[in-house]
Amino acid sequence: MKRADKKRIRKSIIIFAAVILFFALWTAWSEVPFTAHLSVDLQKADQGEVRIALLTDLHSCYYGKNQKNLLRRIEKENPDFIILGGDIFDDVLDDKNSKITVEALVAKYPCYYVTGNHEYWSEHVDETKRYLKGVGVSVLAGDCETIEISGLKLDVCGVDDPTRMLKADWENQVKEAFDKTEEDHIKILASHRPECVDVYEKYDFDLVLSGHAHSGQIRIPFLNKGLYSPNQGFMAEYVNGLYPLSNGCTLVVSRGLARESTPAPRFFNHPEVLILTIH
Repeated sequence: MKRADKKRIRKSIIIFAAVILFFALWTAWSEVPFTAHLSVDLQKADQGEVRIALLTDLHSCYYGKNQKNLLRRIEKENPDFIILGGDIFDDVLDDKNSKITVEALVAKYPCYYVTGNHEYWSEHVDETKRYLKGVGVSVLAGDCETIEISGLKLDVCGVDDPTRMLKADWENQVKEAFDKTEEDHIKILASHRPECVDVYEKYDFDLVLSGHAHSGQIRIPFLNKGLYSPNQGFMAEYVNGLYPLSNGCTLVVSRGLARESTPAPRFFNHPEVLILTIH
């Protein structure tokens, strides 16, 4: 083999190895959790401020011994309450990390939970709900609870994931939750699915808090779209951040916290704790 050919082969191997190393390091970096800070201005909140921690799609993933890396990140933000927005538990991984997280959080903050599709796929959703109620978490399924923070009254509502429901029955849960709200309260709906915009726009919630999309697993930089998301398909639209809806409601979508539970790595898509401030 000629010397020039050997150099070309060696150069090709080095370039290939460098590309592989880059993608490996970038993928590892994309698995590092971030804290996202978003804020919404509401006329009803002119005299106070509320900080909500939205946690979705934990899937019982590991965040250090006793989940300390995740719990410290949340504690640092001093939220007024926690929304557990579905798929906190997984249908494959055991419940250990989820239970450690939930029990630590509910000891410090009011916690509100709605189901995700994986809790239904586990076939243990009723057991999960009983466990959560037993440790002090408010499980919302067509329900609404009123809390007062900084002089503001908030109706915190929630619905089940529609995986095992007829669409009409799920929409009826949304209506039942909304019917329990008060006009002058800040109305918040926790619902795992961000793509159900046509339903959310029928009701005058101020905020809808969702997850599920995992930000498309591979997030398209600069476009804020996901490569692929369940129930949205390719180039998924509702994957990350704030989305104003036609009725004045704001849809809030978290990237979620899933890591080792998913076969595909995250890319341009850090797992996140989402801190939402209502001004």
